[in-house]
Amino acid sequence: MKIAEQVTFGGSGLERRAELRGDVEAISALWLSEGATVLPIWRGKPLIAGHARDAAGFLPTHTEWLSERFSQAIYLGDDGGIARFAVDISDWEPEAQDLSDVGQFVDPSEQKHPDCPPEHRFVELRSVMTHFSRRDGELLVTAKAMLAWHSSHGFCAKCGQKSEMAMAGWQRNCEACGTPHFPRTDPVVIMLITHGNSVLMGRSPGWPEGMYSLLAGFVEPGETIEAAVRREVVEEAGINVGAVSYLSSQPWPFPNSLMFGCWGEALNTEITIDLEEIEDAFWVTREDMMTAFAGEHPKMKPARVGSIAHFILSNWLADRLN
Repeated sequence: MKIAEQVTFGGSGLERRAELRGDVEAISALWLSEGATVLPIWRGKPLIAGHARDAAGFLPTHTEWLSERFSQAIYLGDDGGIARFAVDISDWEPEAQDLSDVGQFVDPSEQKHPDCPPEHRFVELRSVMTHFSRRDGELLVTAKAMLAWHSSHGFCAKCGQKSEMAMAGWQRNCEACGTPHFPRTDPVVIMLITHGNSVLMGRSPGWPEGMYSLLAGFVEPGETIEAAVRREVVEEAGINVGAVSYLSSQPWPFPNSLMFGCWGEALNTEITIDLEEIEDAFWVTREDMMTAFAGEHPKMKPARVGSIAHFILSNWLADRLN
């Protein structure tokens, strides 16, 4: 797919400078360097700048309420000569702010820190993910995924003792048994399964009304991407898949996935749903999908803009998959 990397969060070529991560003095110097900035993230929500919510809310590392957090900062890389970091501030408790929407499928609430510029807010990334430049998109998903990993991997998986951040945030070490731990990325296949002029769509329990998407599932150990596509589709919908080809990939930090977009050819059309996997699935013609994208389908809303499902489906409709 020639336009594969145009997917949201498709990457921008950030200079990650991995060779510096083990040099504590070099990373410390970068934290103190002119122009160095840090992105605060509160309970999974990155700080977003601007009234249009279209820029990552990086602040100077010398900002008073952030400057002492260096020991827990993750070095994201070199952005055109500017050192970029991220830090978790989930210990901050907002005062007099409505948190009733926190935890929804897509949380619409925004939190304002009293020491941030007035137009800065902590925002659910899924609600604004199409607003950013490619560079800000890469920085945001990297920061969010890395901090999510740290928040869920605070203890050694070998001996159970507390682990500590190392390598500028790109590793955790257990001082008790010496085991190093590395960031986790979960591989997921998401597939455009077609039969003639139709595509297979499904929905999971708990999704908002009208939300359908391409079928998807985690790749299992010892399994190829192609095998995962075939297994997931037959498990969820009873559809056997023949030829499988790769289309595009997307980092998906909700919390730590990498989506592998694939195209599969269905060998049968009779759907048998596994209700433990999905609650509904049906074939959608190209014409009906165009109706859904126009917001006029009686059953199905269009895939969420910014998702790889939307990217693949829109390019399928435009005949741009090759």
